[in-house]
Amino acid sequence: MGQDEFSAVGLGRRRRKEDWVAGEIGERAGQKREHIRAVAVFHAQDDNLAAPLRKRWAKVALRVDARASADGPQERARVVVNNSSLRTFVIDRLGPDPEDPDWDPVRVVEYVLASVTLTAARVRELGPGWRRLDIERVRELRRIKNAVGSFPLLVRHLPAGALRDQAVEWLVIREVLP
Repeated sequence: MGQDEFSAVGLGRRRRKEDWVAGEIGERAGQKREHIRAVAVFHAQDDNLAAPLRKRWAKVALRVDARASADGPQERARVVVNNSSLRTFVIDRLGPDPEDPDWDPVRVVEYVLASVTLTAARVRELGPGWRRLDIERVRELRRIKNAVGSFPLLVRHLPAGALRDQAVEWLVIREVLP
């Protein structure tokens, strides 16, 4: 396939191609949505493609995630992890882009932290004794651990300051979580 694989789709000029792809699959069953997301992620991670095309494929995957059903804490956590992991991959491999919110490490960390359901102090308090907690609380701690899983790669792209310090704090806390 050529460098602009999207041009073969024959879309109108007024609609973004990524939105069209995500919209078309957004109306189909979740399995098909996941399949298309997996294909988009595969192309986004393909080192043989040019960076702009890889970013376009990553945006397709992000659009699919945005249309995914996020009913319940487990599904919401899955969307956060998928979204932040892909965005972190692009930032780490292709470089950050503060002009594009999808590739801005500050925005990715803010997005993840907004999804965390407990304060850092509360998690620090609960973490070491997680084996004595009820299963729902353990699951919540596990979701938090997974959500901040992209922070090791993002920290080096963050400017010095409060947000970077907060991300580093979550990395330390993450070590004691189930």
